[in-house]
Amino acid sequence: MTDTLIRQDPPLETTTRLGWLDALRGYAALVVVLFHLSPSVLGPDRHLTIFHMIDLGRYGVLLFFLVSGYVIPMSLERHGSLRRFWISRLFRIYPAYLLAIVVLIVSAGRLPPVLREETVSSVLAHATMLSDPLGLRGAVRPFWTLSYEMVFYLVVAGLFAWRLHRHSALWAAGLAATAVLAGRALPDGLFSAGFQPRRITAAVLLILVAGCVTAFLTGKSVRIAGAVGIGFVFLVAVNAHPTADSTVASSQQGLLLLAVMFAGTVVYRTQHRQIDRRVGVPSLLFVAVCLTASISWTTAAAVAATFAAAFALREHRTPRVLVRLGTLSYSLYLLHVIVLTAFARLIPDLADRPAEVRLLAGLSFVATALGVAAMSYRFVEQPAQRLGRRIGTQRAMARTGRGEFGSGSV
Repeated sequence: MTDTLIRQDPPLETTTRLGWLDALRGYAALVVVLFHLSPSVLGPDRHLTIFHMIDLGRYGVLLFFLVSGYVIPMSLERHGSLRRFWISRLFRIYPAYLLAIVVLIVSAGRLPPVLREETVSSVLAHATMLSDPLGLRGAVRPFWTLSYEMVFYLVVAGLFAWRLHRHSALWAAGLAATAVLAGRALPDGLFSAGFQPRRITAAVLLILVAGCVTAFLTGKSVRIAGAVGIGFVFLVAVNAHPTADSTVASSQQGLLLLAVMFAGTVVYRTQHRQIDRRVGVPSLLFVAVCLTASISWTTAAAVAATFAAAFALREHRTPRVLVRLGTLSYSLYLLHVIVLTAFARLIPDLADRPAEVRLLAGLSFVATALGVAAMSYRFVEQPAQRLGRRIGTQRAMARTGRGEFGSGSV
């Protein structure tokens, strides 16, 4: 999830004025964790009763996407360089992502079903993180959100390359309007509804993603790569639900998720007066209304209210425990389902056990998941981020020493 789950370089927890984003991200991660734990601790019936009132899983994910929309363009523009931005992203998202796959395979003692049944397509899809729009279930279930994070990175980088990145309100409202107006007319699996088309599409997407990222890193053919990056929005528009294994239920829903991320960008730009409030506020309200075409109005309202409350409190000091939870949120999000699966094997039929046992098991699970996330952050995420910063700085210094000022900037 995303930079929802993905923090910036330097880490946001070191910047007091952005602590509210860490707190919101940590809170969202914890909500998702508790949502997945709920059927076992509360029981299926109580879980479904709450689900029918508010989808807490979708609620947490949409909060992640709003935070991503706010943070990612800010990070890119602060770097001022597509090269440094992508070095930061790659070293931030892939190490913990690969760790989750390794931990899953080791803990299960075998490859996950998707890697056994469609090995080539799945490996290609996991390499780009685009498994969900390809109709392939991620090796770890929460991977589906990373597909939309990756599309957002590519689109935003493309807009930056073409100097179109300030038109966030238009993108947010335009994507939402397209989703609602085109709606059912949008194809859900134009490119990968079958086994062979899926394999071909996965290979093509790998080539396109690798080509875009290489161009952004080298500073060559940046505008061509930017146009391709922007074009990834069409993958979501016509191929967001090619099979039942896609978590996103339709291309309409996929476009609305992108609209939510751009809504986060609108908040950032309106706050910093890059967008007039008379444009930004109506755009945000329009996205919120359109979102009810995909999810319940109670869930949409809860997402909007939570983000608005966090934003309103942004000038207040953020509790350190929430900031710390935010630093662990990416690893917590990726690894908690693996921990939950291990607990299910240790304590089978937990939902049928006495309330005291369920409560104790639930608390033990949360503590274990947080501990695993802390180890992942300490021994995988932090070293990878430091390496990424070192490489980014060395490359920048080397290019400056050769007189190549700003060759990675656009």
